[in-house]
Amino acid sequence: MTTSSSEMKFGTRARLAFATTGCLAMVLLASLPARAEENNPVLAKVNGAEIRQSDVTLAEEELGPSLAQMDPATKKENVLAFLIDMKIVAKAAEAKKIEDRDDFKARLAFTRNRLLMDNLLSVEGKAATTDEAMKKVYDDASKQIQGEQEVHARHILVETEDEAKAIEAELKKGADFAELAKTKSKDPGASDGGDLGFFTKDQMVPEFSAVAFALEPGKISDPVKSQFGWHIIKVEEKRNRKAPDFEQVKGQIETYVARKAQADYVAKLRETAKVERMGQPNEAAAKTDAKPDAKPADSKMAPAKK
Repeated sequence: MTTSSSEMKFGTRARLAFATTGCLAMVLLASLPARAEENNPVLAKVNGAEIRQSDVTLAEEELGPSLAQMDPATKKENVLAFLIDMKIVAKAAEAKKIEDRDDFKARLAFTRNRLLMDNLLSVEGKAATTDEAMKKVYDDASKQIQGEQEVHARHILVETEDEAKAIEAELKKGADFAELAKTKSKDPGASDGGDLGFFTKDQMVPEFSAVAFALEPGKISDPVKSQFGWHIIKVEEKRNRKAPDFEQVKGQIETYVARKAQADYVAKLRETAKVERMGQPNEAAAKTDAKPDAKPADSKMAPAKK
């Protein structure tokens, strides 16, 4: 069989193109692990076993609070040293067949289940924290806050009623409230002239709030007794409470939305699980025996007031 010149040329070009493409693909594929290794370098080897940057990062997450006061370089060094020792000791534990002991197997099973639970709940929590969900929580909480009254007040706190009456007499003679608070009050905020800033009714003990919210701005109360002692209260200002900007509370809302989603997810799984507690009625039977009008306790969290 004969082959034309044009066919030969086409065949040669095709083979060259394939070879070139193949080589390029091989180069690209070969470069992927190299790039991954650049981002996750080997930091140490223990009896041939590698410790990478990713291991250090994971250990830092686990060790958390114990590393809080360290600078980055010291933290990395200490964590790496910990991982090296861990591998050395783990190898020795393997040699002693520690992993065959029942107590080790039980702890390993517990840790595995805990990690599975934590990871799944983390996924569910992240999936729930959409901008739309967080904005809804913010809007609902804002509606509860709008219109609630706040009072800005100062106070002087003393041990006895006689002390309070003596201070009241000084104030009636024209003494400066803030200065008296600095010298007479036993409250930790005395150095600020007894300034309590703005607060709502539920943020103070009832006896204090009742008087503070009844006073007009600029007025000073008679002595008021509470569990902390005797107070003289001066109201500086009153206003309707305003909701903070979304960005100010976004972190708190994100945490709330994630935790609520996790709690709801666990509750949903619990409904379909067969749980038997030895010596107690099992949960499935308890649900069957419940009266038709029985309702589960409301476990939904209300957004915290800001």
